[in-house]
This record gives sequence, C-alpha cells and structure tokens, in this order.
Amino acid sequence: MIKQSLFALSFLLLFVFHCSTTLAQPAPAPAPPGPTNVTKILEKAGQYTILIRLLKSTKVGDQLNQQLNDSNNGITFFAPTDNAFSNLKAGTLNGLTDEQKVELIQFHILPTFLSISNFQTVSNPVRTQAGDSRPGEFPLNVTTSGNQVNVTSGLVNTTVGGTVYSDNQLAVYQVDSVLLPQDIFAPKPPAPAPAPSQPKAKTKKKTADSPSGDATVDASGAVSLTRHGILMSIGVAVIAGLSL
Repeated sequence: MIKQSLFALSFLLLFVFHCSTTLAQPAPAPAPPGPTNVTKILEKAGQYTILIRLLKSTKVGDQLNQQLNDSNNGITFFAPTDNAFSNLKAGTLNGLTDEQKVELIQFHILPTFLSISNFQTVSNPVRTQAGDSRPGEFPLNVTTSGNQVNVTSGLVNTTVGGTVYSDNQLAVYQVDSVLLPQDIFAPKPPAPAPAPSQPKAKTKKKTADSPSGDATVDASGAVSLTRHGILMSIGVAVIAGLSL
C-alpha cells in the first residue's frame, strides 16, 4: 500500500513538473498548411502586425517564401514584435526610403538556418541578407550566455525572447527591439571643408595708349638728341659765317 502511494505521488510530481516546463517554454507555432509562408506563420503567432505590413509592402516576404521553397540553405529570422516597433522614435519608419525599408527587414534575416544551439558556435560578425558585414555597414553580432542568445547591431542590443517557429529549414525568433543597422541609422561624419582658394596675383596690363616706362625714356632721349643736333648745326653755321 505504501509503495503504491509513493508511486502515485511520484507520478503526480512528474506530471506537475512536465506541465510547468511546458508552460514556461511554449512550443513553436505549427506551420500553416501548404508551402512555407513566413507571413502566414507570423499572422498565426500574433503580435507582428507592423512587421507583416513591412514584409508585404517591401515584397521581402515574397522573396523569403521563394527562397525557402527553392533553396536548401534555410533562413533565420529575428522578428521584432509590435511593441518593439512602437519603442522606436516617432517618425523613424516614415523617414526611411523604400530601399532603406527593404534593408531594415533584410538586416533581421540570416541566409542560413540556425537553431538555438547553433548560435554558440557562430562566427561574428554574422552576415545578413541586407549586405556586407564589414564595420560601418551591416554587421550583426550574436553571443550566447547559457541558453540566452544576445543580438547586437552596434546601435541596439537585444535578446531572443523565444522561438516563434522552427522546422529545420526556417527559424523565426522573437526579439523585443528593432535591430537598427549602422549603415542607415549611425550618424554620418561631416563632409570635409573645401580648401580655401588662393588669391590670384594681379598683373599690370600694358596698352598701346599707355606707354611703358621704357618707351617714355626712349622718347625723352630722342628729344635730347634732336636738340643737341640743332645746336651743333647752329654752331657750325656761325663758324662758317665768321670765316667768310
């Protein structure tokens, strides 16, 4: 009787422990029927209205669905919640160009499938679908501490809040902050000031109406010679007259 009671108590404790664990870590949402569709997965999960709207307006959602169905590399998607977008400075999204909105969404996407355990061995910086991972462009760094996954863009630090969906090809993870890429949101250095222009040296122009100093001297010399010749002629004439 005592053994039966202990067995029943043990079974009850195991059941309670299993229930509490299940509540603490909810299972990822099942995929909607048909081909993998990121937008429908987010719609089923809820709290991703703004992200879904951006996926549709930028056509990034269609690109992801095609990529998932045509490639075996898989995708990892850090999905910001509606609260994450609400915490942005007012007018942030409206101030972006269409191209920048595409880059913002693509910055949350890794072109390979990564499970939670895979993050422990990932090499930083991680390349995203937005472009290069070089400093100042689109670098994303992922670090782990136990089961916690930390993500930083250099401007925003956040943690993975849970797994929205995972099927060994697509992993969608909830993040509570929008990852802002440096290439779009980092302050740009001011343009260097142009070099001061050097003043041009003034040159004195000579004109035909304004004779140069040399021409003036030559004219004065010619006048002096003329006068000297006249005086010599007069002197010669006087001497000739006296000799007659």
